[in-house]
Amino acid sequence: MNIEIEMIPYEEKTVLYNLIQLYRYDSSEFDGHVLNNHGLYLYKYFDHQWTDEYRRPIIVKVDGETAGFVLISLGVPKEYMKLSTAEKTNSISDFFIMRKYRRKGVGSKVAYSLLERFIGTWEIRQTAANQPAYTFWKQIISKYKQNNGYQEKFLQNEKWNGPVFVFESGMD
Repeated sequence: MNIEIEMIPYEEKTVLYNLIQLYRYDSSEFDGHVLNNHGLYLYKYFDHQWTDEYRRPIIVKVDGETAGFVLISLGVPKEYMKLSTAEKTNSISDFFIMRKYRRKGVGSKVAYSLLERFIGTWEIRQTAANQPAYTFWKQIISKYKQNNGYQEKFLQNEKWNGPVFVFESGMD
């Protein structure tokens, strides 16, 4: 199984838009997203993926076939982060692997690859109700950090409700 991760160029933004529809549908049971009057899920920061200097939209392919996407932010100033006190922090805004590729190691390989490619402080969050996402990230980070060297906290405020992991990548 050949897994590729690459940036999505602006010219191919329709691919990301379509994948976001699948992602929002899939996660709506956890986060309460609803369809608009046109039968679509909105994504407030969609165009920002190409206009904000710190955002990176990434497509995941398995054996040449589209398998998901990851929206990451690199080097975000500390005033925008929830828990990290580092001057600049990386975060994963959204992580989606299509059902066809789940439980086959694709998500794990993508996660580890990103952590190694973008060295530094990371803050990874999940909504409180999304237990599968929490279980996935807990397993990834525990294995990556060998059960130590990371913080796990639960945030509950007007902007966020759920667990947050903070750790360093590539520093072991």
